[in-house]
Amino acid sequence: VQLQASGGGLVKAGGSRRLSCAASGRTFSAYGMGWFRQAPGKEREFVAAISWDALVTEYADSVKGRFTISRDNTKKLLYLQMNSLKPEDTAVYYCAEDSDSFRVGVAITVYDYDRWGQGTQVTVSS
Repeated sequence: VQLQASGGGLVKAGGSRRLSCAASGRTFSAYGMGWFRQAPGKEREFVAAISWDALVTEYADSVKGRFTISRDNTKKLLYLQMNSLKPEDTAVYYCAEDSDSFRVGVAITVYDYDRWGQGTQVTVSS
């Protein structure tokens, strides 16, 4: 499977951005999906996850209430709507696909994902 993330760029603090992730290969609708991010000098961290059927979502505390994850299984697309962006949201954002199909709930650690996109840079200026 291939994951292609897009939508990154430069945005001012308080602004919004929507990231997209296009999937190909493996049956997209059978797997939960997640967004992670990595800032320079820091480890990759969990941002948001969505179950295969879109019924369950989970967010990191740092983005809760500002970010929304969603998916379109017919188009094989994953989204991350980011609002009220802060300079500390600056990072490379990665989409990822769960290693287990039809997982109950969602996975929130990097070890639970076995397919990763190439990343898209989001820079929030103050």
